[in-house]
Amino acid sequence: MNLLLKNGRLIDPAAGFDAEVDILIEEGKIAEISGAINKNSAADAQTIDAGGLVISPGFIDMHVHLREPGQEHKETIASGSRAAAAGGFTSIACMANTAPVNDNPSVTGYILLKTEETDLVNIFPVAAISKKLEGNELVDMEALYKAGVKGFSDDGWCVTNRRLLREALKTAKIFGLPVIEHPEDHAMTADGQVNEGKISRLYGLKGIPAAAEDVIVARDLEIQEEIRGKLHLTHLSTRGSLELVRAAKKRGVIVTCDATPHHLLLTEDLIADGLDAVYKMKPPLRTEEDRLALVEGIRTGLIDCIASDHAPHPTEEKNRPFERTPFGVIGMETSFPVIYDRLVRTGIIDIKRLIELFSTNPARILNLEGRGAVKPGCPADLTILDLNRPFKINSGDFYSKSVNCPFIGWEGKGVVAYTIVNGKIVYTRT
Repeated sequence: MNLLLKNGRLIDPAAGFDAEVDILIEEGKIAEISGAINKNSAADAQTIDAGGLVISPGFIDMHVHLREPGQEHKETIASGSRAAAAGGFTSIACMANTAPVNDNPSVTGYILLKTEETDLVNIFPVAAISKKLEGNELVDMEALYKAGVKGFSDDGWCVTNRRLLREALKTAKIFGLPVIEHPEDHAMTADGQVNEGKISRLYGLKGIPAAAEDVIVARDLEIQEEIRGKLHLTHLSTRGSLELVRAAKKRGVIVTCDATPHHLLLTEDLIADGLDAVYKMKPPLRTEEDRLALVEGIRTGLIDCIASDHAPHPTEEKNRPFERTPFGVIGMETSFPVIYDRLVRTGIIDIKRLIELFSTNPARILNLEGRGAVKPGCPADLTILDLNRPFKINSGDFYSKSVNCPFIGWEGKGVVAYTIVNGKIVYTRT
C-alpha cells in the first residue's frame, strides 16, 4: 500500500531540512517530497494527516539485546520488534550475546531469517569480536560481513586482550564496520554490584569503580590512534571517560560513542531506597557529577548517539536478592519520551539534535545506506512524533516480554504517533 503524509513538519538533520511538507511513499520508498502533493495524483495512497506532527528519519537503536536464540523467555525477535516499533525505532542493531553466540554466519542467518518472518522493523545483527565471547580468538570477520552483520562487539565483556582488539580494529576497518567496545576492566569490577561510592559503602556491596571504565577507554583510544579503524565506545557512564574522548577527538582520533537514557537521567541515589534491582545495570548508575557530564556531552555534540542498551529480564529474576539479580533494564519503548521530555522540553537540546542522536548518527556509524535521511529513492523508514501529547509509562503497556524498566510511573509530553518501516505502518499510537 502506498502512503501520502500531508502537512507534516519534516526535520532531516542530514539534509539540513526543516519545513512543512507532504511526502508520497510508493512501493516502500520515498517517491516525492513537496510543499503540496495533490491527493488526486496519489489516488491509490492511504492518507495520513500529519498536521501538527514532526516527521523524522526512522529512529535507529544501535544497542539492543534481543535474547533470541537461546533465551526466549526474556525476549524474542518478534516481541523485541514490537517493542522497537512502539518506541519509534525502524531499525535496531542486536548484540551477539545470545545462546549460541552470534560468532558465525549460521547464527547471523537465523536472526535475519526470523527478522524476515516477523516483518516489522529492520534488525541488523552485530557479531561477536571473539569466538564464544571468550576474548581469545578473533571471529571470521569476513564471513560474518558477507553474512550481513553491521558491526562487531563482545558487549557484556570487554576485549581485555590488547593484541586481539588491535587485530579486530584492523580487520573490521577493511569492511568499513565499527568495533563496538564495552569499556570495563573486569579485574577491577569482579563481583561488583553498584557504583563504588556512597551506596556501595552504605549497603556493604562491592563497588564498580569509575576508573574501571576510564582505563579501558584510555587503552582503546591509544590503540585506535594507531589503527584508525572505526571504534565506537558504548554506554559511557563517567565524567573521566568523556574527558578522554574529548581530548582524543581534538587530536584527530576517529572515535564515536553513545550514552543511554538511564545514565543520562538517573543516578545511584535511586538505589538507596530499598536496593531496588530495577536500578541495577552495567555500567552502574553513577553520581550526579557523572550524569551532568553526560548531559553536557549530549548538548555539545561530544556524544554521538543515544542507545537504549535494551536488556530484558523476567520479573522472577529481577526479584532475587540484589547481589544475585542480573544487570540490565529495558529501554526501547521509553527512550524517546523520557529524553524528549527531560532534555528537549527543558531546553537543554533541540529536536534537531535529538534526531541526530536517534537517527542521523547511528545510521552513519553503522553504514546503513539510505537510512537516517529522508529523500526520494530511500527506504521509507519514518518516525512520526506528537510532541504535545502527554504520556505516562505503565508496565502493562509494554510490548517487550519483560518489564524491568526504571522509568515506570514517569509522566511528561512527547510520544511516537506512527512508526513506518519500508513504507508499512508498523505502529500507531491509539
